[in-house]
Amino acid sequence: MADPREIEVTPKDLPLHCPMPDAPLWSRHPRVFLDVAKTGQVLCPYCGTQYKFKGAAPKGH
Repeated sequence: MADPREIEVTPKDLPLHCPMPDAPLWSRHPRVFLDVAKTGQVLCPYCGTQYKFKGAAPKGH
């Protein structure tokens, strides 16, 4: 299996879900919403992609 990817996300990417809209069709899995703003990073339970949050957390989240 390939190494998991690491993707930086910003407030404009919220609410975050995996796979991202630009993911190739062959790498798609069921959509799962991930709370990256809470801890600053999160792993997708399906594909292991690591998302890291950059920037200020949005108010109300």
